[in-house]
Amino acid sequence: MVFIAGFTLSLSLILAIGSQNAFVLKQGIQQQSVLLICSICALSDAILISLGVAGFGVIVNEYPVIEEYARYGGAGFLFVYSALSFKSSFSQNHALIPEEKLQNSTLKTVAICLAFTWLNPHVYLDTMVLLGSISTQYEGEQLQFALGAILGSFIFFFSLGYGARLLAPIFQSPKAWKVLEFIVGLTMLFIALLLVSG
Repeated sequence: MVFIAGFTLSLSLILAIGSQNAFVLKQGIQQQSVLLICSICALSDAILISLGVAGFGVIVNEYPVIEEYARYGGAGFLFVYSALSFKSSFSQNHALIPEEKLQNSTLKTVAICLAFTWLNPHVYLDTMVLLGSISTQYEGEQLQFALGAILGSFIFFFSLGYGARLLAPIFQSPKAWKVLEFIVGLTMLFIALLLVSG
């Protein structure tokens, strides 16, 4: 029961399409570094959930300046990425050609993924503060709660990353890529504005 509570709560917190999820979706459609990207996102969540359940969420509540730095750093990163997505939407003609492998640097892809994950203040609030606080209700069963939450995160990211390939035929059209880039740009811009406005 406690395991299921952690699992469902974790899923509900990460289900909304945010900047990280949009990035994972895009990588999945391109079928580029999917295993690596999904692993980074899920393992990062596992670390943060573990820290939250272990009590680090209390430290974040005690020192709100940590959240402040993450908020403005994350907003800056999202503004830049949003601008790049809009530029790509209006000036590039991408199309997904099944036989053609994209030659993006793995290091660059990993760096972007880590930035989306660790510069996002919501991830700290959701995993460390919220899940950490809720886990205190399950005295003596917090490990089960944490394991359920971590499994929920793994299932979500791997389903999103590998499920996105079902959309690949649609993205053989340059127009579909323009729409996706525009939606990603809007998503990033919206989240960045939310972060700046507090």
